[in-house]
Amino acid sequence: MEELNARINDLKRRLNAVILVHNYQVEAVQLAADHLGDSLGLSRIAAEAEADVIVFCGVKFMAETAKILSPKKTVLLPRLDAGCPMADMITVDDLRDLKARHPDARVVTYVNSSAEIKAESDVCCTSANAVEVVRNVEGRQVIFVPDRNLGAWAARQVPEKEVILFEGYCYVHDRIRRDEVTAARRTHPGAEVLVHPEARMEVLEIADAVCSTGGMLRHVAASQAEEFIVVTEEGLLDRLRREYPDRGFFPAGRPKICSNMKRTSLEDVVKAMELNRYEIEIDAGTSSRAEGALRRMLDYSG
Repeated sequence: MEELNARINDLKRRLNAVILVHNYQVEAVQLAADHLGDSLGLSRIAAEAEADVIVFCGVKFMAETAKILSPKKTVLLPRLDAGCPMADMITVDDLRDLKARHPDARVVTYVNSSAEIKAESDVCCTSANAVEVVRNVEGRQVIFVPDRNLGAWAARQVPEKEVILFEGYCYVHDRIRRDEVTAARRTHPGAEVLVHPEARMEVLEIADAVCSTGGMLRHVAASQAEEFIVVTEEGLLDRLRREYPDRGFFPAGRPKICSNMKRTSLEDVVKAMELNRYEIEIDAGTSSRAEGALRRMLDYSG
């Protein structure tokens, strides 16, 4: 691993590259990050990066987002097969059909979506700022795609808006059940329960805090609690245990694993930079239209 990290550092210097890593990546890749964070934080960094090359260790839609916000930079995705099943659940035809049936609605699209879906949208959001985007987007009626769980959570927080949901979901978070969380709370009765808003409402309702992975990190930093039940993908627990070794972090039931997020290895990061593999390319028309929705997203704090 030391040799791989040395090669990565040498390649970064030679290419003027920056490595952006999502919180759900394997720990070895997390440790190689120049910036480690959630979708919103990494999107902002991608928009401001001065590097010539962005190596995005995440899944495809994240690398596409970086390319849209930095079109003149080379953006590399170390694993071409690192996709997002939720992003693949909605097609352009699906969204256009929703827009035709609700012509007065504004389209709020979760950033976990393809460039083509973003291009059909009024504004994007992340799990960190979905509620704020829905609250502040113009008009009373909102089409929210593709995540039904995040959209339902935002709708509950903003009752003055009519939110029309698409039936997409994250397979990792959607499988989490209320009884898993209550069982974990019985085992760790003093722990605070932190839940990602991609989970079902039955789970969100019993959380002490509902927040993005970045929000969970901020919550832990401000909390006096010694134990936390962290209801999201296992990669974040790896980071929390590393950064707060004196506190306890526990999953709800078995650890929740996103196989797509776990595909990227340090070897993949090296090969991406050595071989210029796999470069993200998006046609100019799609990129331009998607950029507008993403730039509007970045106007909202998260």
